[in-house]
Amino acid sequence: MKKFSPDAPDYSVFDMSLRSTDLDFAMPMGASVGLRRPAPSVVWEAALARKSARAAKTRDGIYRQFFKRAFDLTLIAVSLPIVVPLVALFALALWLEGGAAFYTQRRIGRHGKTFSILKLRTMVRDADTVLETYLAADPALRQEWDSMQKLKSDPRVTPVGRLLRATSLDELPQLFNVLLGDMSLIGPRPMMLNQATLYGDKRAYEALRPGITGLWQISTRNNSRFAYRNEVDAAYERSLTFGTDLTILIRTVGVVLRRTGY
Repeated sequence: MKKFSPDAPDYSVFDMSLRSTDLDFAMPMGASVGLRRPAPSVVWEAALARKSARAAKTRDGIYRQFFKRAFDLTLIAVSLPIVVPLVALFALALWLEGGAAFYTQRRIGRHGKTFSILKLRTMVRDADTVLETYLAADPALRQEWDSMQKLKSDPRVTPVGRLLRATSLDELPQLFNVLLGDMSLIGPRPMMLNQATLYGDKRAYEALRPGITGLWQISTRNNSRFAYRNEVDAAYERSLTFGTDLTILIRTVGVVLRRTGY
């Protein structure tokens, strides 16, 4: 490598066409100072990487702001001829079982706005009161509920409701919530009012419409602590793309067919 000497200067060492990333300066008294500069190819690749990252962020932002909603409405339009008769059939079965076929519950959506979520009824009447009675009588159930906010063998669930929960088909009426703009097909789960304090990072829930399905629903939803839901929903918000939503939607079909819910 060429060296720059104060006694016999040769400025050709500063030629920018050099591929080396090192410049050595020979100093008096035998001292040597080395300077490093990135090779032109490294600088060029870094600039391309930054440009690509900005383009990806812009592209994903456009999907989030505009095309995600269009994606929801398109899929609903395609699926309604199948969904409507299916919901009607389950509603009839629940009515014959006794009680109302549907129920609503207040949830927290995007920007902290509350709305009424619509579901097929899967539990007995006065389910919240019944739950407190069971939890007060069984410490093990209380511990399971406090950790996961759900029970694997929930005594409140009816026979028809058990089938609906196993296949997640009790969520189908929420397509109406999607049409109203309160929800999306894919997103974080809508928070219950009495669970709001259990969530740590609320950015995902404030930034996005809650979803009928989502990353948590296709992962280890039945075997994970409640706090893990918050972590998964936050990860989804950070990585939201069309590809992510499409993958979640496809995997949701597998979850329904395997009947892994409860």
